[in-house]
Amino acid sequence: MKRAILIVLSFCIIVPFAEAQLWKLKRVELVGAIGTATFFGDVGGFSHGENAWGLKDITFLQTRYSLNFSVKYRITQNLNARISITHGILHATDERGSNESRGYEATNTILEPALIGEYYFIRNSAENSYLFNKGRGKGLGGILRSLDVYAFTGIAGLKYSIEPNQALQDNMTLKGLDTKGFTAAIPLGVGSTVATSPNITLGLELGFRYAFTDYLDGYTSQYSRANDVYYFLHFTFTYRLKIKKGIFPSHR
Repeated sequence: MKRAILIVLSFCIIVPFAEAQLWKLKRVELVGAIGTATFFGDVGGFSHGENAWGLKDITFLQTRYSLNFSVKYRITQNLNARISITHGILHATDERGSNESRGYEATNTILEPALIGEYYFIRNSAENSYLFNKGRGKGLGGILRSLDVYAFTGIAGLKYSIEPNQALQDNMTLKGLDTKGFTAAIPLGVGSTVATSPNITLGLELGFRYAFTDYLDGYTSQYSRANDVYYFLHFTFTYRLKIKKGIFPSHR
C-alpha cells in the first residue's frame, strides 16, 4: 500500500515537471515570412498639420513587398534570440501628397540582416502538453491555448540601392548624393503566432524600423524632422526542429 502511494505521489510530481520542460526539446525554429514594406520618407506624403498623425501617408502607392528568413534559438521559455535577413522594396512618390508638382519618385531595393531579441509575454500552454507534442489532443483548450504574443527589438544593418526618376536624379547629382550605401537601423515591433501542430506555427508580425539615415529615398530638406522609417507586415510560417543531442537539431 505504501509503495502504491509513493508511486502515485512520484507520478504527480514528475509528470508536471517533465511536461514543463518539453519546450527544451525544440529550441531551434526556422521561420519564413512574406508581406509588405511601407516607407515613410521625405519624398511623397503630406506635410505636418495635413497628415492626420501620418495615417494619410499609408497608401498603396507607397507599399511594396518584402521577404524574410530567420533562425530562432530559445534561450529560455519566454526569451528568443533571432538571426534574420529581409529583402524588400521601399517606394516613395510625390504623386499623392503635398508636393505633387515636384514630381520626385524613388524605388529602393534593400537587404537587411538583423540580430533580434524576442520576449514572449503570452506563451501557449499547448506546447507543454505531452499529448499535443505527440500529435494528439489538438482540441486542447481551443485556439487561445495555442496562442503566443511577443515583442521584439535589436540592431540591423541596411544595404540599399536607390533607383530615382530623372527629376530626383538631377537633384541627387546636384547635391552629390550616392544611390547606394549601407547604414544601421533599429527594429521594434510585435507579433503573434498560433500553433497548428507540434512542429508548425502560423503568425502575423508588424515591425517598425528607424534608419540611421535620412537619404533612403535619395532626398532630404531643411523641413525634415527625423530620419527615414519603414515598416514590415509579415505573415510567418515557423517550423520547430527537435533537439536530438546538445544543441544540434534533428529534422526527424
